[in-house]
Order: sequence, then structure tokens, then C-alpha cells
Amino acid sequence: MSKASKTKSKAKAPAQAAGTGPWWWLLAPVVAVAAVLTLYSGSFFVRSGGAGGSPRSVAESDSSAGRGAAIAPKPAESPSKGKDARPASPEHSIRDATPPGPPPGEGMVWVPGGTYWMGTDDPQFPDAHPVHLVTVDGFWMDRTEVTNAQFREFADATGYETVAERTPSYEEIVAQLPPGQPKPPREQVEPMLEPGSICFSPPDHPVRLDNAMQWWVWQPGASWREPEGPGSNLEGRMDHPVVHVAFEDAIAYAEWAGKRLPTEAEWEFAARGGLDRATYTWGDERHPDGRPMVNNWQGDFPREDTAEDGFAGVAPVAEFPANGFGLHDMAGNVWEWCADWYRPDYYRSSPRSNPPGPEDSIDPMEPGVPKRVQRGGSFMCSDLYCVRYRVGTRGKGAADSGHPHVGFRCVADAGPVE
Repeated sequence: MSKASKTKSKAKAPAQAAGTGPWWWLLAPVVAVAAVLTLYSGSFFVRSGGAGGSPRSVAESDSSAGRGAAIAPKPAESPSKGKDARPASPEHSIRDATPPGPPPGEGMVWVPGGTYWMGTDDPQFPDAHPVHLVTVDGFWMDRTEVTNAQFREFADATGYETVAERTPSYEEIVAQLPPGQPKPPREQVEPMLEPGSICFSPPDHPVRLDNAMQWWVWQPGASWREPEGPGSNLEGRMDHPVVHVAFEDAIAYAEWAGKRLPTEAEWEFAARGGLDRATYTWGDERHPDGRPMVNNWQGDFPREDTAEDGFAGVAPVAEFPANGFGLHDMAGNVWEWCADWYRPDYYRSSPRSNPPGPEDSIDPMEPGVPKRVQRGGSFMCSDLYCVRYRVGTRGKGAADSGHPHVGFRCVADAGPVE
């Protein structure tokens, strides 16, 4: 494969905060869990944003207004039939859609670039304020999320092991203890060290939506190859988006493929598909002509997904209509990693032209936990619990963690891949 173009966010990762890494779930039974949970009570699962990796942030992609409450946001309404009903603003523009040449990779489409209004003025999402004008250059983008088949080709060619497939060390584990927490004996911890990831386990009874530990579990052996843990496999799922991939896993694939991850500004411009200030990637009406446009959650979250959109859980890519640029699944199905560090205040001072993202990450809700931006929402987004499949909203996730509802797609610059 050709040499990769680099991501546009090159800042050094901030130090990992204690008690927040992906292996905290594995370590919790070893330490004085009750004391630790008391220390963090009330703040584990009331975060808004993306799919983090710690007990406090793992559910962030699934909360709606930042409090994890079962409050249904008012659905967006419009007389339009799947089209943006607002008149185009004079500032909004799309450049010549003619591609500059052949695509640099199979399955890529040309996103012509232009100027658009980024963000949302919805008060539920203050980290996406203010709505502001952004200009991006044209670029190539994968038509769909990277699939299991594509990721397997990469893993087979390189022998790459994802974060979820690696056995953690004792040193990694104890580094994640909260300040003042005594270190457990090495001989007590090391027998428990094994690869794994966090999996979704729907409860069989009604639950409050402010405690996501009721539906997230640590599953030893879970990875992109075995999404539900040992005994599961990818049979019949090679055309599904790859999941359980941490940020560094997505970067590794992109570099191997000679591509990169999109900046957040590129991602939102592409997701809007040429529409000006629309609520969704397809317009303002949730179900134009009664047709589901996105793989998200229907029914009683988190107990039962009634699959009214045709799917319960992750769907194959490209099962729903493409947007105006020919891109599929820019809403729902799985969250997508972006290159940017996450800061909730970045929009207040970001440059207008090709914003590269902030120099570092800070989330006041979890200071010190390095997070990257995630976009698009997932199959777990419910109108009772998460509406972040709306195109102007943002997500965030601990950079060192993968989850069963997080994937990615790649982009390439206008010139040929070197």
C-alpha cells in the first residue's frame, strides 16, 4: 500500500486521567469497588457526547441533553418531504462538483467543498454552539463506513492487533486507579489480565436511563473479530461496519490504506450533502413519506429494539439512501471517529477555513481524559434518549477505547495518494 497522508490533528495526547481508561472495567472487581463508585456516584453515566471508554464516559454517545434522563426531545417538524425547507443563505455555497480526476481508492466519492453553516442552535447541545460559517476544500471520502471485510484485509496483510485484542499490563491497570486508591497486589491483578472490550447487554426489565452500567458490560475476548465475545464471529457480517476499534486502530487502517480520518468540519460538510442548515443528513422531516432514513433505535430503550427500520443492532452498510453527495450512513448505524481532539468550546474560536481541530483535548466533565470527536450517532440513538444522529450535533469518545457502536470511514486529499 502507498504511504499514508497524515491526519490534520497532530497534537500530543494529554495524560490519561486516573480511573478513566478502558481497563477500568476489568480492574473494578479487584479494588475496593464500593468506595470507588461512591467517589464517582452521580457522575458516571450522566454525560452527553460520544462513546467514551471509562465508566464515566462509556455511555456518552447515548445521552440526549447531558443528563441521561428519559426526556424525549421535540421532533423536528417541517412541511417539506425530506428536503430542507429553509431558503438557502447567500453565504452557503457548494463548489464545482466535478471530480479533479479518478478516485484514489475504490468506493470513494468526491465531496466538492464549499462554505456552510456548521453546528446547531438547539439548546440541548451547547458544545455545538454557535452555528458558524466554515469553508472546506474538496476531498474524497469513503462512500460507506469501513467494513469488516476491508478491516480484515488490513489485519491479514499487516498482522495488526487492535487495542481490544491486546493484553494489558499491570502498569497500565494501576495507572488508571483514582488518586489515593491503593494499588492492588500484582499477583492478584495479573491473572485477570486478558484482552476484551465493552459490549451492549440489554436488560430484561425496565431501567432508569441515568445508569448505563445496566446495559454495558465488560466482555473478555470481545473484539472486532468476535463482536459479542468468544463464540461470536463475523459470519454474515462482512459487509457490516467494523466496530470495537479505538482511535489508534482507525488511524492504523487509514495509514495503511493511504488515507486519513476526516476533520470534524470535513465530516459535517460531507454529512450535510449540500443542504443548508438541515436537521438531518436528508432534510428536516424524520420520516419523509413514512420511510425510515436511518438505522437507529425504535421501541423501549435499552430493553427492546423493535427494528421498525428493518434492523435491530448494527446494519450492513448502504442499506439506507445516500445523501446528496452519494454518502451512505452518515447518520445512525455506528458513530464515526474524526481526527479532531474534542473541546466543547472549540466552535467559539475555530478558524473559518479548513479548521483542523484544537491543539489538545479537554472535557470539563472528565478533565484530563483525552477524547476525540465522534460524529453521526448510532443504532443505539433513540428519540427518548439520544438524538445525536442529527447532523449538527457532536459526539466524543476516549481515544483509547473501542465499542460495539463505533466505527469510522476515511478520506483522501484531492491530489493522488502518494
